[in-house]
Amino acid sequence: MIQAFPYPLGKKRTSTPISVGYPPQVIQVLAVASNKGGVGKTTVATNLAIYLRALLPELPVLLIGLDDQTVIDRLLQLRSTSEGAGNLKHGWAERCLDRVIVLGQFGIHYVPTPPDTGPLKARARDPKTLARILERTSFDGLVILDTKSDLEELTTNALAAADLAIFPVADWASLQETHKSFALLERLGRAPATGRVLLTLVDRRTRVDREGRDLHERLLSAVDEAGWPRFQTHLSRSPRVEALNSGADVPRSILHHGRGTAVHRQLRELSEEVAKCLDLGTPAPQPPRKSPIDASQRRLANDLRGALLRNLRGRR
Repeated sequence: MIQAFPYPLGKKRTSTPISVGYPPQVIQVLAVASNKGGVGKTTVATNLAIYLRALLPELPVLLIGLDDQTVIDRLLQLRSTSEGAGNLKHGWAERCLDRVIVLGQFGIHYVPTPPDTGPLKARARDPKTLARILERTSFDGLVILDTKSDLEELTTNALAAADLAIFPVADWASLQETHKSFALLERLGRAPATGRVLLTLVDRRTRVDREGRDLHERLLSAVDEAGWPRFQTHLSRSPRVEALNSGADVPRSILHHGRGTAVHRQLRELSEEVAKCLDLGTPAPQPPRKSPIDASQRRLANDLRGALLRNLRGRR
């Protein structure tokens, strides 16, 4: 039974240049994938990019969406797109992303999303296409791939290129679909340890069986029974966090707008797990939290010190 993944998953992978002029790059690829929608894939991918960039300031991060949704663009875009600017479709056709990589908010690089991913699928029948494109791209750092809610050509390419794949599970239906994700890894010749289950949108209040277990406990038990590697951290359901993506035209990051929520702390913990797994470096230590007991003790000490000084001065 595998509960938490061993560290590290693997050393940094040095790509092999395809032709003269493309020097070897040291990159790590993280994919977030699920065959079911509504499990928080994009939330995980985008916020992991932001948290890892904050925790490891020297780590370049490139975020790529293999979908026709514009969440990544709206979150990271610094200025209006100029006419004739390229997007993922153009980089895919050129078999190199150098021309279409853009520097965005929070110091994160991204590739603009194409209006239609259909043409990409037609050029992605070989599952190693994306891996070759990344090898030819002059980017040194972490590449995070956000995928569509399917296991078709583009998602298959993402999993084939990934050093680590996160499979979000939010309910029983998405758990069942995870069987297909691990089966796909096997068909691609990838080690099962490449994939990791992440429980998302967890609500601990609802009991779902006769033993009184909540959904989180039941899913956790099923994941362990299947022998799938999983993250120690989970992400809770939070109406406040969900409003960050739906409450305005521009999505907001949990790091900057979700402080004080359980999800804020959980995302930091998840980022630390990912960093350790991929051997990305050691995040800066979190400042120690002052407990209420410590605060009360300090107030008592200050009161006693004040009383002592008053007595020394002959005052009451």
